[in-house]
Amino acid sequence: MTIDPMLHRIGHHGPVAADLETLFALHRAWRRAVPYENLDIQLGRPISLEPDALFDKLVRRRRGGYCYEQNAGLAMLLRLAGFQVTLVEAGVLREARGEAMWGNHNALLVDLDGGRWLADAGIGDGFVEPLPLREGPHTQGSLTYRLERLDPDTWRFHHHPGGTVASYDFRLQPREIADFAARSREMSTSAQSAYVTTLMAARPIAGHTLLLLSRTLRRPGSDGRTPRTIGDADEFARTLAMDFLVPLDDLGHNGVAQLWHKSGTQDDLWRARVSNTS
Repeated sequence: MTIDPMLHRIGHHGPVAADLETLFALHRAWRRAVPYENLDIQLGRPISLEPDALFDKLVRRRRGGYCYEQNAGLAMLLRLAGFQVTLVEAGVLREARGEAMWGNHNALLVDLDGGRWLADAGIGDGFVEPLPLREGPHTQGSLTYRLERLDPDTWRFHHHPGGTVASYDFRLQPREIADFAARSREMSTSAQSAYVTTLMAARPIAGHTLLLLSRTLRRPGSDGRTPRTIGDADEFARTLAMDFLVPLDDLGHNGVAQLWHKSGTQDDLWRARVSNTS
């Protein structure tokens, strides 16, 4: 594992130094090049958080991943670039659902020149550039996020209005990626997990995030365009390959067909639930 293949993977051709300009450039490039996706989970493939397995999947095979994979990979890149990176435990929706949410997410803290930055590639429609670990609003483009300090060791990230999650909390104590292995197995295999029940892919494109949930394409927090349903298997394959940069060969000889069929079942169940509650 060396930095050059990782830089090639994300298309970064500029200088690399442990400075703010490089931190922003690498975070932006990773978010745009490495899609947030749970396609292996949908195909019933095991998720490994071992460094060699992550490097093979995210870099050599040019795939994406979900939160644990994304932030483990981004941490690997930033450390190879010379940054001081701390992996921390987080809890998506802890504000609303309580203490059981701890550990369902992770995030990164980067110490640089006496300051600290929050880095995170594990929220599909999350921020594209790191946020300074400072209370208050932080605006990127047309979107505003907010950080709140809950106590000396705990912070809350508030997503922009219309984001896929309202908030997540994170603690400052250092953790290792292996600490999340058991929770990752649970979240990637449990029949109650959203990662199992819903196909997901997301990628920031031209000022907005394109989000795929089963067969529905959305642009959270953008201009409010109506969600659109993908019409057929060919469009589905093109969307995965062109919009989300997924190498279709890596999904297996019938992987796209399996995902298309599964996403249709999910879409039907979702529409039935909406109909029953309206």
